Amino acid sequence: MGWLKKIYLAQNKFTGEIPISLATLPKLLELRVDGNQFTGKIPEFEHKLHMLNLSNNAFIGHIPESLTMMDPKVFQGNKGLCGKPLETVCDTPINELPPPPKPSSSRTPLVIMAVVTALTVVIIIGVIILVNRKNKNKQPPLGLETKPSSLQKKTGIREADQSRRDRQQSSHGNGSRLGKKMDTAGGGVENTKLSFLREDRERFELQDLLKASAEILGSGCFGASYKAVLSSGVSMVVKRFKQMNNEGREEFQEHMNRLGRLRHNNLLPIVAFYYRKEEKLLVCDFAERGSLAVNLHGNQSLGKPSLDWPTRLKIVKGVARGLLYLHQDLPGLMAPHGHLKSSNVLLTKNFEPLLTDYGLIPMIDQVKAQEHMVAYKSPEYLQHRRVTKKTDVWGLGILILEILTGKFPANNLQNGNKSEEDLVSWVNLGFQGVWAPGLFDKEMGKTSHCEGQIVSLLKIGLSCCEPDVEKRLEIGVAVEKIEELKEQQGDSEDFYSTYVSETDGRSSKGASTESIDV
Repeated sequence: MGWLKKIYLAQNKFTGEIPISLATLPKLLELRVDGNQFTGKIPEFEHKLHMLNLSNNAFIGHIPESLTMMDPKVFQGNKGLCGKPLETVCDTPINELPPPPKPSSSRTPLVIMAVVTALTVVIIIGVIILVNRKNKNKQPPLGLETKPSSLQKKTGIREADQSRRDRQQSSHGNGSRLGKKMDTAGGGVENTKLSFLREDRERFELQDLLKASAEILGSGCFGASYKAVLSSGVSMVVKRFKQMNNEGREEFQEHMNRLGRLRHNNLLPIVAFYYRKEEKLLVCDFAERGSLAVNLHGNQSLGKPSLDWPTRLKIVKGVARGLLYLHQDLPGLMAPHGHLKSSNVLLTKNFEPLLTDYGLIPMIDQVKAQEHMVAYKSPEYLQHRRVTKKTDVWGLGILILEILTGKFPANNLQNGNKSEEDLVSWVNLGFQGVWAPGLFDKEMGKTSHCEGQIVSLLKIGLSCCEPDVEKRLEIGVAVEKIEELKEQQGDSEDFYSTYVSETDGRSSKGASTESIDV
């Protein structure tokens, strides 16, 4: 994570303490964690930050010396904080209080007995904890390295302890010993193997992933994503899900097989998966340009060109085609995608959109799904507690408005708000059926000779966002209308080529590895 420069985690309802490791990042310049539920003390940052916002959390204790020159607003909303630059004076630290009087010699035996008793209790509790952990550890080992790899450290997947002899034999490539070790670890070899869904991809083992160098791409409401570079040089993305329901192995395998059979140019294929009762791993291809959300909202801050109109139209058409395919090939799901948003649309080198996290509603814990998934933010669910086939159309409409206006639907971050509806209301308020420059993202660049097409797409987006499900467009009709749109820009080819050439040759990480916005 040493490459991180900007970390934006605002308005996410995260809990717990801020990891001390964040304070030691050598290149960190900006940190925003405002509007969460973080607790504990603020760590001492080793480097000066250009921008910091810790407001509206539950931090306590002294403000570190390195942060005393910050604006007090940075710390507001944390009742437990004290010290400069706040006006709240901290209580006298314990280490500055006078030492307690020494106990008299007559009480020494009692003190010794109390200490011995306490140590005995601690030892007994420790033994109980170790026994319980050993009994619960029924999963087979997930790797064979002596030390955890970077992916293991970041995902929390740890291998079982092995004897020195086992490690030596494994390091000499004793395949039979490896198989025997996994068999005797409980559950058989198949429990530690990836289940592949694609025959046209390189085969590798779970251990290959665990040994691979890795970097975090992002962290969302259901888990985190990591880029793993295999020894062959191939990059894969490992998505770790912890919020799935308690479906058994067979049911999960059946649903993954159904998703694995999907074939479309605008779907990110699920290459393989790993099943554990507590969590699941999905392995997918790596998309070079990162998410649509980063390309829409993060390029400017990173000094990269923004998406022009022809590119945005291309993305909308690809998303619509992929969504239509899902509705045709997954007719049994009420919302075949269910979680369509800009961070779940990835872009290839040529800006071809790839839908991801599709078809997962049946597998996600129902309570968590209702809290976080886009389908459950739709008007029909908020008003009537139901999801329909047209719920995905509503998600498509919100995405179109985001692409055209450059406004980020904050409801993807702030649970419980109706910000998507606010975006629709904002557009309706300023749109009179004709071109209105103030509505559209200025970062689109040239729009001469294409204003009519942009307005037409905006109308389609609003029709997809119709609160009345009966009046909302069918997915097929919406796609047909979108396909009719044209760039209508005489020099679009030259402009597009210039855009691509300016970004070619840059790191494939893009904004997703220099800034994380969850």
